[in-house]
Amino acid sequence: MSSLAIHPPACLLQPFPITQRLMLGPGPSNVPARISEAGAQPMLGHLHPETIEIMNHIKSGIQYAFQTQNRVTLAVSGPGHAAMECAIFNSLEPGDSVLIAVNGIWGERAAEIAERTGAKVNTIATSAGGYFKNEEIEQAVDKYRPMVFFLTHGESSTGVVHPIDGIGDLCHKYNCLFLVDSVAALGGAPIYMDKQGIDIMYTGSQKVLNAPPGTAPISFSERACKKIFNRKTKPISYFLDMSWLANYWGCDDKTVRAYHHTGPVSAFYSLRESLAILAETGLDNLWKQHKEVAEYFHKGLEEMGLKLFVQDKKLRLPTVTTIVAPPGYDWREITGYIMKTYNIEISGGLGLSAGMVLRVGLMGCNSSKANVNKVLEALADALKHCHKSRV
Repeated sequence: MSSLAIHPPACLLQPFPITQRLMLGPGPSNVPARISEAGAQPMLGHLHPETIEIMNHIKSGIQYAFQTQNRVTLAVSGPGHAAMECAIFNSLEPGDSVLIAVNGIWGERAAEIAERTGAKVNTIATSAGGYFKNEEIEQAVDKYRPMVFFLTHGESSTGVVHPIDGIGDLCHKYNCLFLVDSVAALGGAPIYMDKQGIDIMYTGSQKVLNAPPGTAPISFSERACKKIFNRKTKPISYFLDMSWLANYWGCDDKTVRAYHHTGPVSAFYSLRESLAILAETGLDNLWKQHKEVAEYFHKGLEEMGLKLFVQDKKLRLPTVTTIVAPPGYDWREITGYIMKTYNIEISGGLGLSAGMVLRVGLMGCNSSKANVNKVLEALADALKHCHKSRV
């Protein structure tokens, strides 16, 4: 008779099948078979020579995707949030001044994370669907004199792709680092880290890159490295301390990589494969694909009588489209109907856009006119069958 008081859970004594679903929300996106198969390769040690070679390939792939020659370029072990914390924890010390542009939920999150470092946090804010003119940014930078200015490139909660040109130069004019969140936009909208004067930039693996969540590319300019590697205090996170991570990824001058943590080796396989697909496709082609598919989708929505949340076409994020929630309908019923009837995920708003929009993601392999046709059909059917209030 067993001496165990807790018995094996019945739920774990049988398989749990996962059905194929079309992931057209703001992320994660579907993972192509090629990337899934790469992730299923035999396990290696996290410091085996082959693993280090894969990490070097990943570094080169990120440099291409970011359009940067930065030596300190790597993938954080964790989701995009981990890269956000890595960027903020390493660039800020207690008492440092930081300016956060809030044009959606990611600016709000960045401000909260920055507060936890003990930094002096100031914000500039715009309404959901809005953006900041360079003149507004410069006025705020001149006023607050921050060491770091944070901006979201692709605000997935509102569907805005923010203009980047000129902001790096104005930040450097005031001796300020330019930090960019490009989780929802990278690969789907043009961005040039070096040319546009971006000092710190990060993204996630699960959006346009179509890899499973769990790795987050990030890069630091030489200007940023002078700040983060000459701190007076240690970063508040040991796990995200760049003095360790730079060595683990071979980004410093040391000949030996020291043990810091056990990297997600299988996730590295997947990320390498996703970056290989990006390199084979070419950034120019990928940007063109996302632009054309998004415009095709927008035209279809307008022909249905639906309104786009972002009025200015130049500010529409090609990877995540925000649709004004149809008047009289419960957005939850619409998304629920589409999930149940078509096995397609779309979502509602988040943060500033909660209750205001439906969000549809068309990222990487999911960015196709065939998928647009599927979601347009599903939306039209949902509007016929879901309850519409007469009030």
